[in-house]
Amino acid sequence: MRIACVGEAMIELSLAGETPKLGVAGDTLNTAIYLHRSAPDVQVDFVTCLGDDPFSQRISDFISSQGVGIAAIRRINGASPGLYAITTTDEGERSFTYWRNASAARQLFSDHDFSALAVYDAVYLSGISMAILPPAVRTALIEWLGSSPVKVIYDSNYRPRLWEGQAHAQQITTAMWRRANVALPSIDDEMALFNETAEQVERRFAARLGQGALKRGEEGPMSLGSQAVQTYAPAGSVVDTTAAGDSFNGGYLGALMTGKSQSEALMAGHRLAAKVVQHRGAIMPE
Repeated sequence: MRIACVGEAMIELSLAGETPKLGVAGDTLNTAIYLHRSAPDVQVDFVTCLGDDPFSQRISDFISSQGVGIAAIRRINGASPGLYAITTTDEGERSFTYWRNASAARQLFSDHDFSALAVYDAVYLSGISMAILPPAVRTALIEWLGSSPVKVIYDSNYRPRLWEGQAHAQQITTAMWRRANVALPSIDDEMALFNETAEQVERRFAARLGQGALKRGEEGPMSLGSQAVQTYAPAGSVVDTTAAGDSFNGGYLGALMTGKSQSEALMAGHRLAAKVVQHRGAIMPE
């Protein structure tokens, strides 16, 4: 099994008190790392663009050190990666400040050539992966995915500031939900993107064909595509909710790809996310 996780890897700046800590993260990269940890025998590659600067090399070295493949990463002379900073409240809720407008990842698939994805069994994308691409590239990617047999895994991961407008984000996300074989939405993102209540989001995804999970935080995931009713214990203490959804995706997909049932995959994702939120930053110690 080979899976490509497509998106942006950035330099992560987080604070522990007044002490800054430098790391590497990005939503689809976080999932790639947790997927590899959950299913070491699955070949997980990260697909992005980086520059030729020291921070790009730091990102590449980090990804490789986590067991995720880097052969599909394209290097661009004169480019550099994005940067983001995490601020957390006493309750562990986080907010982000970004410096990413000139990120090398925005040049991903700039030639409209998606053939590199054809060698994989599955492609994992997010709303952030789509939002950082120019509109013409997004459209071309959706058209290519529509004609490709590759399995598509999608998480809408809505970040309003990355999009030209909400209506366009809705259009792209709706097209991706139609194509996705495995859907991994978060209820808060879907509520914000489509101006729906939690109940409306649940009804919409309950009627959807295909496999997946609707992430609902402490309440636990709602199974998509098959019945799986079980109780999910909340995290012991929440320090930082960064990558909670990304780690759920990695644990869930890792379980599915190693032959576990839907119920076991949902529980694996929830338990992993519950551990991750007890650590600062996106990637907890292995």
